[in-house]
Amino acid sequence: MPSRDTARLLPTMAAMPGPRTTAGEGETSPLAQALERVGDRWTLLVVAALLDQPRRFNDLAEAIPGIAPNVLSQRLRRLEQDGVVIAQPYSERPPRSLYELTERGRELAGPLRQLADWGARQAGGAEPLRHGDCGTPLEAVWYCPTCERPVGDEDAELHFL
Repeated sequence: MPSRDTARLLPTMAAMPGPRTTAGEGETSPLAQALERVGDRWTLLVVAALLDQPRRFNDLAEAIPGIAPNVLSQRLRRLEQDGVVIAQPYSERPPRSLYELTERGRELAGPLRQLADWGARQAGGAEPLRHGDCGTPLEAVWYCPTCERPVGDEDAELHFL
């Protein structure tokens, strides 16, 4: 049986098909909510392409090999609805926009970096991110800004508001 905190991370049966551990009666877990917004391959790649700079539609299509124009349009519309991307029109005829991440979208930089690092290591032979000064592989840790110290698994309690 998963711990209470782990159960909250897992999606509810309503959020994803197939047998799953529920977050609680009538609740959707925070992980399921996140996956609902950005949980598919193309959406994460769109966000990653926008991390460096705002881009026009055709620039995004070039930056994401293999994405169909209709899929890119759908993902951009969804990301706008979720407040992750903002479209700034720069031409009325034909209608064209410059796409940029909002603050909410920029918050995805850390998780995307961790996913990319994990993916590189799973592909085999890829080097993990390393500290520039000493060359040691980097590890992601939880940090408490109030106490100004890292928090280990034994000290952490997950509380979702």
